[in-house]
Amino acid sequence: MEDETSLITIFCLLVMSAFFSGSETALTACSQPLMHRLELGGDKRAAVVNRLYEQKERLIGAILLGNNLVNILASSLATSLLITYFGEAGVAYATLGMTLLVLIFAEVMPKTYAIKNANTMALTVGRPVSLLVAVLSPMTHTVEVLVSGLFRIIGIDIRADDTEHEPEEELRGAIELHTGNEETGLERSMLRSVLDLADVQVGEIMVHRSSLQTLDADLPVEEIITGMLESPFTRIPLWRDESDNIVGVLHAKSLFRAVRDANGDLSKLNVKDLAAEPWFIPETTPLLDQLETFRERREHFALVIDEYGSLQGVVTLEDIIEEIVGEIDDETDLTVAGVEPQADGSFLVDGTVTIRDLNREYEWGLPDEEAATVAGLILHEARRIPDVGQSFRLFGFRFDIVSRQRHQLTRVRVRPPKPGEITD
Repeated sequence: MEDETSLITIFCLLVMSAFFSGSETALTACSQPLMHRLELGGDKRAAVVNRLYEQKERLIGAILLGNNLVNILASSLATSLLITYFGEAGVAYATLGMTLLVLIFAEVMPKTYAIKNANTMALTVGRPVSLLVAVLSPMTHTVEVLVSGLFRIIGIDIRADDTEHEPEEELRGAIELHTGNEETGLERSMLRSVLDLADVQVGEIMVHRSSLQTLDADLPVEEIITGMLESPFTRIPLWRDESDNIVGVLHAKSLFRAVRDANGDLSKLNVKDLAAEPWFIPETTPLLDQLETFRERREHFALVIDEYGSLQGVVTLEDIIEEIVGEIDDETDLTVAGVEPQADGSFLVDGTVTIRDLNREYEWGLPDEEAATVAGLILHEARRIPDVGQSFRLFGFRFDIVSRQRHQLTRVRVRPPKPGEITD
């Protein structure tokens, strides 16, 4: 009868050990953002889990204390029972048997289940573990004081926080962890772009001056109206004497409202008076700062200048938004896609396509610190102007020069590395 009682007790202790092991894994591996969302939604079980997570030292201490108590007690009972049957050899049998039982049924199995079902199990075990922490609190507090004293003796300050990694890097890591679901690809790309706003300058995304549409402020009103009608843009910079001397930004709505009010007498119109004052910003302005300034000034359009005050291009609110959500095409967009996927897995890419757009669209890892465009990257790495037909192996990608106009690379064939291929 005593033997049966001992076996039942050992079994119950192993079940308790499995509970402790699984609970520890579930409560430390569960998703904290999910628990936070559930608590905000009124889930009291999630609130319990969050409170336990806030006192991790006591949580771990209580679980370890309970786990060690039941494991040692189970081993002691097993040793006593087997010594009765096998004498001194029972110690070896008990050690081997309990090691296997604890390892398989009280450690590996519950922890494997818990890691696969961390959120569900954490919500289930939260309340009983919370009660356990409260009951064992005096003992765990004593252990904490003892451990802290031992750390101080050997010169380790456990109060210091691990601040080596910034919260932003933690966010980036969390985003990169969710790479298996194609449905979240767009959201993942947008989140990356939001975090990159502070590191990207307006000079990297602006419309370059070579692609700008501007008008001479001294042109006849009729020609300016024609130019506005033929332009796909609602705002056009006006210059005087030389193209770099921007004297205003003309909005199509302001011009056409003035034309209506003039009742056909265009001689009454002064285009310069209709134009808004030009707003100049440095090309080194971070996108995050520029976005905030756009909001504060309630403006959508800025002229970009270099350190010498020379006009470099324009940047709009839409340009910054496109850095987050991707290309936004509407009925006025005249540009065509600069990337053409090929049947052999390569891509024909215009030299002016930005590296950021390629990385975002195809989840490549091309560096964009030294160059903003594909052509710029090749020129930076090659240290010379390549000829048509030349090929380069850069960062695991192969770049074939397809066409060139004078010193400008206009078309490049990009072959990304194959899945599983080791890149340089």
